[in-house]
Amino acid sequence: MARFDMPLADLEAYRPDVAEPDDFDAFWTRTLAEARSFPTEPSVMRVASPLRQVEAYDVRFAGFGGQPISAWLLLPSESAGRLPTVLEFNGYGGGRGLPHERLAWAASGYAYVFMDTRGQGSSWGGGGDSADPAGAGPSVPGFLTRGIERPDDFYYRRVFTDAVRLIDAARTLERVDPGRIAVCGGSQGGGIAIAAAGLSSGLIGAMPEVPFLSHFERAVGLTNEYPYQEVVTYLSVHRDRVAQTFTTLSYFDAVNFAKRATAPALFSVGLLDPICPPSTVFAAYNHWAGDASIEVYPFNQHEGGQALHWQKQAEWLSAQLA
Repeated sequence: MARFDMPLADLEAYRPDVAEPDDFDAFWTRTLAEARSFPTEPSVMRVASPLRQVEAYDVRFAGFGGQPISAWLLLPSESAGRLPTVLEFNGYGGGRGLPHERLAWAASGYAYVFMDTRGQGSSWGGGGDSADPAGAGPSVPGFLTRGIERPDDFYYRRVFTDAVRLIDAARTLERVDPGRIAVCGGSQGGGIAIAAAGLSSGLIGAMPEVPFLSHFERAVGLTNEYPYQEVVTYLSVHRDRVAQTFTTLSYFDAVNFAKRATAPALFSVGLLDPICPPSTVFAAYNHWAGDASIEVYPFNQHEGGQALHWQKQAEWLSAQLA
């Protein structure tokens, strides 16, 4: 894969004007108020597991519309008291899988919560089990055009609300320190983490990796890769819906959440990434309202820094806690 986006020096200065609806804050205030009308306290049940150094718990909490969303809670065995906590959101098409698939944060002494993404979990990985009962109009296979006719109906309104409600629910867990919660995720999970950070206060950190769902107008016109191509396919058929489509997407653009996110952040980007082009990542990074840094992987695509980057995240988060 050859470099196809801007030179790094231009990316570092790239701070585009991205469409933001006048009622962006009112829209999300209303959305979250509706979601918070449902009980916050989750159900928690320990599950049988061959793991000996990590305790695994099934968590169910009320997401958008009070609808049940699943998550895993992993705790280091024989730990005590309230722990610093990492909440992670998943990549496109994946589900929460099985507890033994993600042990690094719990093995490092953190409480770790991994959220199932509603309606997903059947494309790769160990599967998911959170339904998305909301209906939608005509859409391209996938999730990016589901309900795109209206912001109120758009799929990611439900997902981003689920993420905020997970933060609310995690703060009620007896082993979670509510004042020491960080959010993270890669690709779609990175976009969700940015939204969660922009819509929540009191986080100690956000770690979006190669984030998706950012600077939609540029992404859709720049890359031939899916999932952004779902929008291209949709608009190639629904030719009269261009303006409404991008109006809807503006309520969910990571750039607009980044403007409101004050927690410290560690981003990552692959300069050869054809799925989430570098300029779309830098657009969110350069608008981040709080302190932020970015790890650049010049010769990587959408895989980013992988295991090396997790080590950098762990070192960075330890420094935030110190």
